[in-house]
Amino acid sequence: MGKQKTKRGNGSIHLRKDGRWEGRVVIGRNEKGLPKTKNVLAQTRRECQEKLKALRNSIKGAVPKQPKAGITFGAWLDHWYRSDCKPTISPKTQTDYENRIYQHIIPEIGHIPLTKLTSADLQQFYIRLKQGGRLLQPERYGPRLSDRMVKCCHVTCRAALDKAVSQGLLLKNPAAACKAPTTHPKEMQVLAQEEMQRLLIQAKEDGCYELLLLDLTTGLRRGELLALQWDDLDFQTGELRITRQVQRIRGELTITQPKTRSSSRSIILPKVILDILKNHRQCTGSRWMFPSPRKEDSPRDPAAVRKKLSTILERAGCKHVRFHDLRHTFATNALEHGMDVKTLSAIIGHVSSATTLNVYAHVTDGMRQSAAAKIDFAIAKAEPRPDTMVREKPVRTSFQAVKGKYRKPGTGCISRIRDQLWEGRYSPKVNGKRMTRNVYAHSEEECEEKLARLITEMKEETALLRAQAKTG
Repeated sequence: MGKQKTKRGNGSIHLRKDGRWEGRVVIGRNEKGLPKTKNVLAQTRRECQEKLKALRNSIKGAVPKQPKAGITFGAWLDHWYRSDCKPTISPKTQTDYENRIYQHIIPEIGHIPLTKLTSADLQQFYIRLKQGGRLLQPERYGPRLSDRMVKCCHVTCRAALDKAVSQGLLLKNPAAACKAPTTHPKEMQVLAQEEMQRLLIQAKEDGCYELLLLDLTTGLRRGELLALQWDDLDFQTGELRITRQVQRIRGELTITQPKTRSSSRSIILPKVILDILKNHRQCTGSRWMFPSPRKEDSPRDPAAVRKKLSTILERAGCKHVRFHDLRHTFATNALEHGMDVKTLSAIIGHVSSATTLNVYAHVTDGMRQSAAAKIDFAIAKAEPRPDTMVREKPVRTSFQAVKGKYRKPGTGCISRIRDQLWEGRYSPKVNGKRMTRNVYAHSEEECEEKLARLITEMKEETALLRAQAKTG
């Protein structure tokens, strides 16, 4: 006999292979948002039902009692967050909620009794937030708080008050009559073909070529890209598996599950990218595909990568774009070159094709116009419009990379000792100890060549030493 259906929230009962009946009920969720369960075992189904009912009753008795009717809005908000909201959201979202609740909402209107909170109180609170609610670096960004943050505070208040209404603590929700600011999504920016060329040329000089190239050819989110390990890539088949992401939570770099269920996916990389990554792997000496240049056995910090991109864009003479706009650039190019929306949706990890259509409506509109023009040309022999004609291949840019003030990480250093003598030095840190070696040459070019060979040899040696230290 299979699993027995029960009323939602009452748990489930099924017959085990050993002949016993097992009842299971969800008692909450852990910090990652995954369900926590308890189970009971019995020899018969009826006995299992009785034990499961007793378990549910004991769990209900362990739930914190509902606050009294005379509590303040702040006390109710704290209770709602800890008992109803926190167990169901991810650690990163918990940080956002706690910032809104304990830094903005409770200090401002938490003292008001729950039953006396009015729509006017909330509306005036939103106005104060927008005009002067910024707490961090107001001298740099100004005192005003963004419309998005104000709206998030409104959504939090409304959800908590909805729960108060359902618990019988309020007759109606005062937040329902409030008007929250209208938010506008940030404008999507896409790099042109010539800008992408300049970006990659400069990235090669600044030590981020493989990272930015992979993002422009896969559309990975920044956290997904930085969480990649070499075990995630099969060089034989070209399959790249995305199974985790890097986030900074409460000041610490944390490896978490991908953003959504559809974000766990596989991508097939072309041979050209695989060859570049093979060469890159020999230089990393780490399990991470893009390791931190400062911390051993750690991925790169998302904030550091964002700052690095800003520097590269400025040196390359490109318009300033967010790191997420590289993802938009990939998706736009994919659609313009004929990739269907369903395939693109699977590659970039959207929940459904409808999400992809909504985000890239401007591109798909152009594709429909182009398709209509081609049909007109094929059937009605109409003259094609210039804007629907096939684009010419982009001309290769003549841009030369801007030399930075400092050498990029992992390339050692070169100094001139006297007129015709140059010294190259490479000093990696292995198992907590600095290992330094030098090369000498009669010209800077010769010294660069010798130093490059030395670095290759030392990286192989250091990788072996790290592996021996782990096994030892």
